[in-house]
Amino acid sequence: MRDFSFHRATSLDDLPAGATIIAGGTNLLDLMKHEVMAPGSLVDITRLDLDRVEAEGQGLRIGALVRNSDLAAHPAVRRDYPVLSRALLAGASGQLRNMATTGGNLMQRTRCPYFYDRRMACNKRDPGAGCSAIGGVTRNHAILGASPHCIATYPGDMAVALRALDAEVEIGGPSPRRIPLADFHKLPGDTPHVETALQPGDIITAVILPAPVGGQHRYRKVRDRASYAFALVSVAAVIGMDGSRIGHAALAFGGVAHKPWRDPEVERLLTGQEPSDALFAEAADILLRPAQAHGENQFKIPLLRRTLIATLRDATGMEAKA
Repeated sequence: MRDFSFHRATSLDDLPAGATIIAGGTNLLDLMKHEVMAPGSLVDITRLDLDRVEAEGQGLRIGALVRNSDLAAHPAVRRDYPVLSRALLAGASGQLRNMATTGGNLMQRTRCPYFYDRRMACNKRDPGAGCSAIGGVTRNHAILGASPHCIATYPGDMAVALRALDAEVEIGGPSPRRIPLADFHKLPGDTPHVETALQPGDIITAVILPAPVGGQHRYRKVRDRASYAFALVSVAAVIGMDGSRIGHAALAFGGVAHKPWRDPEVERLLTGQEPSDALFAEAADILLRPAQAHGENQFKIPLLRRTLIATLRDATGMEAKA
């Protein structure tokens, strides 16, 4: 780890220009130890008043410094947004959830081993260097939304649930604004080093959840071991039934793309239809139409199909009737 200066901010106006923000540090410190990131200065924001969960109209405002463990256990989240609570509890370990923050969770970077290994070419770490993952070991890499410049995946669970919930990200700084979570993380294109919509001087101040929509909330995560492992594939589902038909459907997917993935065409197909295996197979066909494997991650295509169908069967009550 290289030398750096350290400053503890006492307000949003007390953020030194050009400094790297640190809160829980659960990802940043690892990156600094590997010298993948070598900031010259760090600013600690843990003293800022951003650690509350509050009502926001009919929804919730989640401060950027709310710890993952506290958010997962919050009564309003467990009652009205259980998919978010389940996704949080599926991530990392209890110790890490006690440190990790809402804002930091959104900002976590890929766990692609080529990104972490400074001996390997990586366009995300060193723009223009190339992508060693292409043609390399690709078991954990993307099958959707990748590019010839990067096939890494976004590793988080929380953001997948937030994507299904139509969350927004509140951003402070020179141009305060709110943006849909759908627009916060970027696909790689030819600039994989540009990972989010944040501009210089920006800071995440909160995540905004809209009014709860009800229905069945599911978070299904498939991984190599039962805990403390990143998703091979994951599905966040919010499904509401209208009698015997699907009244509304929101589906987001993790472990398969550079950002939490969502396909509106899949949701349109499901809405208004009676649940059936044939319908769910058609939904999987649509979802996977643009999928492209890269060697070892070919298994993710049938795995995502099976995981989606199993989640839909569960959320619509088909499993209970079987």
